[in-house]
Amino acid sequence: MRAVHSILDALLLTCILHVVDAEAASINIVALGASQTAGRGNGRHSGGVSPEQAFPAQLQSMLRARGYDAQVTNAGVAGDTTDGMLARLDSSVPAGTKLVILQPGTNDGKHGASAGASVNVPQIIQKLKARGIKVIIANMRSAAADVGPDGQHLTAHGQAVVAERLLAQVIGAIGRR
Repeated sequence: MRAVHSILDALLLTCILHVVDAEAASINIVALGASQTAGRGNGRHSGGVSPEQAFPAQLQSMLRARGYDAQVTNAGVAGDTTDGMLARLDSSVPAGTKLVILQPGTNDGKHGASAGASVNVPQIIQKLKARGIKVIIANMRSAAADVGPDGQHLTAHGQAVVAERLLAQVIGAIGRR
């Protein structure tokens, strides 16, 4: 009977180690930004797409289709400034994050952010790198032709263009499978 218990204990331990190993293999990516990251705006500029159509979700699908066990968390907040991104950095980017895609947006100029992107973006990057997290800046201008009826936010196609253009950079940053 003890032999059976020993075998069962060994099997249980093996299963637990495989689960822990599988969880450790997952690649955590955070897309930190404003409304273009969130997918939609608010107030007078409430256009855009659903979170499922925003570039973080599309990028996650593209990575998974290529065999990456990647989780891309959408930490976009409509109307946010780089002051806000800097303030919520620790809560938006949890431990275990390997990569942050930073989309500073244009709200600093619109909302009169105190420091502005020229000061905040380098601080955000420095804080993330100090935590061992790689950073890619999202270039939303690459899809400027795909702006929706509100004149500010990307269409689903524009979000897909951004995700596609980020894909090679992301794979380069996280490494091959």
